[in-house]
Amino acid sequence: MEKWDILNADGKLTGKTAIRGKTILGVNEYHLVVHIWIVSPKGEYLIQKRADTKLLMPGEWAATGGAALSGESSFAAATRELKEELGITSDKSNLKFLKRIKRRNSFVDIWVIETNMPVSELTLQKSEVSMAKWVTKTELENMIENGSFHNYGKYYWSVVLNNNNLIGV
Repeated sequence: MEKWDILNADGKLTGKTAIRGKTILGVNEYHLVVHIWIVSPKGEYLIQKRADTKLLMPGEWAATGGAALSGESSFAAATRELKEELGITSDKSNLKFLKRIKRRNSFVDIWVIETNMPVSELTLQKSEVSMAKWVTKTELENMIENGSFHNYGKYYWSVVLNNNNLIGV
């Protein structure tokens, strides 16, 4: 059973929790989600394909990430998701906060880490990730456009793809 903290419209803890798949968030109730973008020194993106068994977005290429657990900070959630899903270790020296985006029922905290780890050295969490690969910005944009990568929305992509801070973190 996965528990999430419920946040208010300002992103502050309400003291209430939700159970994944059981709780329907009300008006002005949100939960915290983290996305971690892995970028190479050359500006390539490490992307992952979600396992076909996932209830949400099965088999889609998507960002690394997931929901923060109850009591977990955004940084701790990003560190945990990166390690669980891909086997990449991060800490405060290499994992940098980029931006928080308010969505329909979640706040998405976007993090970035720079590495050039070969795909062959990743440890994929098979229940979450079926495959990973490095792509160029142009390849990622084409995948978004043709629907093979999950489209998180125009504003999200303006933050991720047009942010000079992604390189040289």
